[in-house]
Amino acid sequence: MKILHTSDWHIGKQLYGFKRYPEFKAFLEWLSNTIEEQNIDVLIVAGDIFDTNTPSLQAQELYFEFLARVHHTKCSHVVIIAGNHDSSYVLEAPKTILRTLNIHVVGSATEHIEDEVLLLKDSSNHEFVLAIVCAVPYLRDRDIRNSDAGESQSDKNQKTIEGIQQHYQKVFTFAKNKQVELAKTQALVPIIATGHLFTAGGKTTENDGVRDLYVGNLGHIHADMLKGVADYVALGHLHMPQKVTHSDVMRYCGSPLAMSFGEAEQNKIVCMVELISDLCGISAQVREIAVPKFQKLHSIKGDWSQIEAQISLLKKTKESYWLEVVYEGKEVRGQLHQELLTMVENSNLQILHTKNNQFQNAVLQQGSNTIHLQSLSENDVFNRLLELKKIPAEQIDELKECYEIALQQLTQHN
Repeated sequence: MKILHTSDWHIGKQLYGFKRYPEFKAFLEWLSNTIEEQNIDVLIVAGDIFDTNTPSLQAQELYFEFLARVHHTKCSHVVIIAGNHDSSYVLEAPKTILRTLNIHVVGSATEHIEDEVLLLKDSSNHEFVLAIVCAVPYLRDRDIRNSDAGESQSDKNQKTIEGIQQHYQKVFTFAKNKQVELAKTQALVPIIATGHLFTAGGKTTENDGVRDLYVGNLGHIHADMLKGVADYVALGHLHMPQKVTHSDVMRYCGSPLAMSFGEAEQNKIVCMVELISDLCGISAQVREIAVPKFQKLHSIKGDWSQIEAQISLLKKTKESYWLEVVYEGKEVRGQLHQELLTMVENSNLQILHTKNNQFQNAVLQQGSNTIHLQSLSENDVFNRLLELKKIPAEQIDELKECYEIALQQLTQHN
């Protein structure tokens, strides 16, 4: 049986205000073609299908058009779980209709744990189970933890971790019992687990938009929780493809498109997993399939002469690039953006974002607050406010923790 593992599509995401629908469309067409060419039996999408919990009609159209194409391939089942960016309501609204097409959607933690354990049956023999999938979505704090009056933030964090562990344990126990039951009438059935979470030691990229799902490092789930139960663990949330604790069968496939210029040089992939059953049990062979770059991104840094040289080289390639330019020269260039626009005229290069470090430093030294918010992350803005307000050092850590809690609540609200 062949499984394709993908995640973190973030359909609808913009980059500095530029819409990227042609990229998402090209990726989804490539993915459906790959499913057909590789004779994939099961597709798993491990969360963050959309970039926001109120996706545009265009984003939803791309999603449903893709599902319709997959239905006409040999792929027997599609399993979709919600990520922290997704609305469980949006994903689950067409759940009943999609189930008739063997498209299984789990948008949130369910009241009955068995609803998160899917038995994927052979389309030609409904008595035969191909795989058991522990379809665990992103677990929101409200789903796994009860609040008690007077508890500290550390206590809350610890209860969140314990809640996640207990939830997975219940799902895994139910799946294992089902596997033992099925073994009485057919060969050993493989177990596949999903998750949309941040494992301890996971790697991220600067400005990739990936936040801690829970406040503080306690929100990082130890990988031991996922070991020894499933034959393959398909994870989402981190955009950089990576193995978990060097395990071939516990993986983040990463986002298929670069979600920021910090990801521009990453090789994006999906994971194809072939599950093989023999006398020794079930083994998983994983092959990474490279995702094409449908729109090239490039970050240019340096002084003016270095920037000119790099842009000149890119123009000679005649290829289409979206550019981020970070000026690091000593000379103050107040018209940097306009100068860059003039430089790329009549070429296939497009300037999406400029950052003039020297100009910003000069403005800051004058005590001005005229820096464009577009050039700053929300954390940058908060840190600058702390500096401008001259907050005492002993209060900063507590304020940052409160700020992170507020951000967490905003991202979890849907």
